[in-house]
Amino acid sequence: MNRDQKAAVIEEVAANINESQAVYAVDYRGISVPQAAELRTKLRDADATFTIVKNTLGLRAADQVGAEALKELLQGPTAMTFVRGDAAAAAKALRDFRRSTGGQLLEFKGGWMNGSGLTPEEIDSIAQLPSREVLEARLVGMVAAPLTGVVTALNNLIAGFARQLQQIADQGLVGGDAPAPAPAAEAAADDTSSTENQED
Repeated sequence: MNRDQKAAVIEEVAANINESQAVYAVDYRGISVPQAAELRTKLRDADATFTIVKNTLGLRAADQVGAEALKELLQGPTAMTFVRGDAAAAAKALRDFRRSTGGQLLEFKGGWMNGSGLTPEEIDSIAQLPSREVLEARLVGMVAAPLTGVVTALNNLIAGFARQLQQIADQGLVGGDAPAPAPAAEAAADDTSSTENQED
């Protein structure tokens, strides 16, 4: 690899680090070419790529973007997983692959997320988180539940108001058909006449 090729690799790795939600470093010793291809397919669903980079070039790329915590991981055989999508799904894919080999392959070395280093234990914890789709569905459910309650309450209020208006209309208390109230004097005279008739 000549100088220009090395420079191109450094730029590519630096860009991958900058554009990633997370970067996971693993020890790739013992992984076969078909196994690596299978892993890359699984990682694609999380919008993640599995890349083996020479440590010297990876160090220069990490140095270029200020990812100091990544530099500490670039010792011995190291592959990096650049995650542009679902960090939990990518960590889960790596963890499940390791489990499928009896824990013999792809040991987590650490990682990088939001400008900070990750320990192997933290990556394991990320792998146990629900996927982004599950979290989004939960969020939609949490937001929709109160809105549904508000809509139901408003519908009940409007329906109740409409029933009251209908009752008032049925009693003839609104509109042109409402009976005119009797004058107070006539009502009093009727009461007096009624009393006299009872006395007779």
